[in-house]
Amino acid sequence: MRASSVPAALFGLATALTLALPGLAQSPPGANHGGPHHGSHNHGGHEHGGHDHGSQKPGNPGHSGHDAHAGHAHDVGPAGATYDLRFIDGMVQHHTGALRMSEIVFGIGQPGVGALGKTIWREQASEIRAMGLWRRAWFPQAPVYPVALASGGDPNSLTGLTRMSKAQIDGMRMMGALPTPANRVVWFLEGMLEHHGGALVMAHDALVKSTNPTIRRFARGVILAQRVEIMELRRMLAVEGLRKPEYHRYDALFKI
Repeated sequence: MRASSVPAALFGLATALTLALPGLAQSPPGANHGGPHHGSHNHGGHEHGGHDHGSQKPGNPGHSGHDAHAGHAHDVGPAGATYDLRFIDGMVQHHTGALRMSEIVFGIGQPGVGALGKTIWREQASEIRAMGLWRRAWFPQAPVYPVALASGGDPNSLTGLTRMSKAQIDGMRMMGALPTPANRVVWFLEGMLEHHGGALVMAHDALVKSTNPTIRRFARGVILAQRVEIMELRRMLAVEGLRKPEYHRYDALFKI
């Protein structure tokens, strides 16, 4: 795998945003980051936790559902005062899935795969730490557990939130069935393709629904980094003799 400056740049972005937190934490709890989208995104009534497993939205290529990592939508619900909180909690769970997946290929003998896993782990762990700081600064009254929008809940109030369910957490983490020693390389590469695609979906959603400059800057960094790593993952899968059309299902989300 060729060295890439973009993932390193995103790592630096998360670190810089963490260090700059006092100046960036400009929105008090309950402030509306939804701008003109305030309270307007019901998405067909699927507001329970924001995870619509049936709908396909413009720009979201969806999943074929044929592999262990697919089939999980990443919509955290409509814009509103709690959108950034819901986005952070969803993205933290999503990143946690990437940590767990990467750990499976640590130390693997196959060239490139173990190193890629460790790079992804470092990037995602740094961003998890940054998002934890933003959460505490912007939403000090929020529950300590990850939250999602309750069915029929008010997206502008903490009282409209509920504890993220195990199914929602599992959906965000996108782990699927664990691999065998024999198939863990392809499991990781294909799974991380899906995982990065989910991050692209969430990042574009944040660019539509959040007006918080820190979240928007973070979302753009995610898109820049994930599209580079998706291309690297495809190249590594090609070494395995795999060039499936579905590996390109997220290409439409490469643009910012």
